[in-house]
Amino acid sequence: MKLYETLAADIAGQIAQGVIREGERIPSVRQTSQHHNLSVSTVIRAFLLLESQGVIESRPQSGYFVRRRPADTVLPAQPAPPAPAEVARAPSLDTSALVLTTLRSIDQGSVPFGSPYPDPALFPWARLNHYATSIGRRDGGRMPLADLPPGNPELIRQIARRHLDNGLAVDATEIIVTAGATEAINLCLQAVARPGAAIAVESPTYYAQLQAVRRLGMRVVEIPTDPQLGMDLAALERAIETDDVAACMVMPNFQNPLGFRMPEARLRALVDLLARRDLPAIENDVYHELYYGDSHPASLKHFDTHGLVMHCNSFSKSLTSGWRIGWTLPGRFHTQLEKLKFLNTPSMPSLPQLAIAEYLRTDGYDYHLRRLRKTLAQQASIMTAAVLRFFPDGTSVSTPAGGYLLWVCLPPGVKALELYARAQERGISLAAGDMFAASGAWRHHIRLNYSYPWSKALEAAVRTLGLVTGELMEPMRRSR
Repeated sequence: MKLYETLAADIAGQIAQGVIREGERIPSVRQTSQHHNLSVSTVIRAFLLLESQGVIESRPQSGYFVRRRPADTVLPAQPAPPAPAEVARAPSLDTSALVLTTLRSIDQGSVPFGSPYPDPALFPWARLNHYATSIGRRDGGRMPLADLPPGNPELIRQIARRHLDNGLAVDATEIIVTAGATEAINLCLQAVARPGAAIAVESPTYYAQLQAVRRLGMRVVEIPTDPQLGMDLAALERAIETDDVAACMVMPNFQNPLGFRMPEARLRALVDLLARRDLPAIENDVYHELYYGDSHPASLKHFDTHGLVMHCNSFSKSLTSGWRIGWTLPGRFHTQLEKLKFLNTPSMPSLPQLAIAEYLRTDGYDYHLRRLRKTLAQQASIMTAAVLRFFPDGTSVSTPAGGYLLWVCLPPGVKALELYARAQERGISLAAGDMFAASGAWRHHIRLNYSYPWSKALEAAVRTLGLVTGELMEPMRRSR
């Protein structure tokens, strides 16, 4: 990045973290120049870039101020999911085919707004590959038993240390290493429910979780989810009574796609509800390390004293997406999980486990995470400002507290799948909201990935999406 782009990203990050709030004046050109030891022209270029992105605005004789977001651009509370009868009548959507089409288009050069994965360039591939190569040369083929469940002992020790660093003391013997969080979630579902059982999920929720429930022959029960507070616990309790729910699946930290961080009081209330009902919860916490600000979030597992929370996590979103190394803390269901793991994948490659363990032990994981969080917070602010600038009136957006995904509510009447198709024609990928519920309840929403470094090409792609959205609104305008 050029100097002015780096400065602009730093200022955007401070705004995203609330250091400088909406409506507040940012330091003057002269102050910024002196503080950062940069030329006045460099600072002016950075301010002009932020202004073009809609992050700040100039006021004559007063300086530059953080641009206020109109109240109607903040994502409103989400509507309740449709009734079961409406779900049954909803047109079926081949989510797997849609996901594959999106990922293939990205592989062929489409703008990667539709990707569920973070930008691979954010990860320390060189260091990890160095450790893998060194370990391979040193140990060769002398590690066959280290592949068996529950996983490599050194990696398990490092995972337990990481939890301890984040304020959660865990029993290392409870940890089971899995092929990413997806396998962990599948194993947890199999351990606590049978085909035909009802699984309560957030609405909207990540489509891979919906696919996991369906693939195992289970039923999805959608629970209304607030974009700031998380799952509606009163609605969950009603569903437990009326639908005979066998388990609850939640993503309390930086949920995909809404991006919220569930308040601790609500986490405690959910754990209390689970305990009263003796109901297991599958906690997907893969974005835990990607928080914005200074404090790491709590998880459901922090408050679980009955062994009902089955915590699932992964390094795929924070360290390496290619090796698919995850783990689960299954609580009272440990014995079933370990057996199911052995039946599902009797061994895990030991080399990636050892390489990650060595990186965690010696190579500054916290330093890597601080840089990663700062980058994502900055890009969240930039993407949000770009969407609100280029999309038509009536667009609203989420306010991510972490992660790298933005949920966008399109203007009334604009269908996400129509926007998806036109975007694909223009070499732009996005995730259509229809995929995030069994009922198709979010057909006027899209999800955008902002983990890739901001550039003129990405800004042009957002501008194109805004123009296409406006085109889709035109027939409605004419009819009115």
